[in-house]
Amino acid sequence: MQVNFNTVHFKADKKLINFITEKIEKTTGLFDGIISSDVTLKLNNNEGVENKIVEIRLIIRGYDLFAKKQNKTFEEATDNALEAIKKQLKKYKEKLRK
Repeated sequence: MQVNFNTVHFKADKKLINFITEKIEKTTGLFDGIISSDVTLKLNNNEGVENKIVEIRLIIRGYDLFAKKQNKTFEEATDNALEAIKKQLKKYKEKLRK
């Protein structure tokens, strides 16, 4: 699966990109129809401690799933966003079965 990254207000290091890529690639085991994903990492400079924002768009056949989370670290935000994506994916799969 192709994972596209976009960063706003900073340059992401290789370790962070590899972490997010590994997490997203694990979702392919949940559903076969995943085409690609777009990840946007933002650093919100005007806020307090929780200023890291992760947006994940999972592109599947005929549908897009989207989650946006804000936390203290990009890793936490990624985990939370992927939990939301997994819930959406589960609902989508149930909808397909009906």
